[in-house]
Amino acid sequence: MPVVHRYDQPERFVAGTVGPPGQRTFFLQARSGNRITSISLEKQQVAVLAERVDGLLDDLLRAEGGAGPVPAVAPVTMEDSSPLEQPIEEEFRAGTMTLAWDGETERVVIEVFPIEESESIVEDLIEDETPEPDELFVVSLTPAAARAFTKRAQAVVAAGRPPCQFCGNPLDPAGHLCPRANGFRRR
Repeated sequence: MPVVHRYDQPERFVAGTVGPPGQRTFFLQARSGNRITSISLEKQQVAVLAERVDGLLDDLLRAEGGAGPVPAVAPVTMEDSSPLEQPIEEEFRAGTMTLAWDGETERVVIEVFPIEESESIVEDLIEDETPEPDELFVVSLTPAAARAFTKRAQAVVAAGRPPCQFCGNPLDPAGHLCPRANGFRRR
């Protein structure tokens, strides 16, 4: 039976980073009272999760004709620009994530499963069994909290290194070898 880190309407659920641009580690972090859970993940996973949550909320808003519990934008009172809670202790590295709308409770539900090692996947496929994860991270958010999460997550992803104006690759503080300049270093 897996260890389930469940947060129903957490006091705080955010995406954040540790480290300088170009070397950042991304985290999802939930807090309720003194309990904090931090899950590490890739920048692309944060971007896709924010995009999908926003898309789900937009679809619900359209379906309800703007009369339901889903706000069009993140409420100003729910904006969170504070750093991640300390200490940051990674529970696991995120692999598969699922997103759902619970119509009964009117909540967005995000499930994060740990990344699976390639050897165990091959063994499980040979045994023809679906593996049960060791841990699971489940967060249930109000639509307003979900909007606030997406706004912050998009800002965190965008706060990285600026892109090169010629090739679009990220620029390091010392410049980079631009493929469009035939290997010459641009500053």
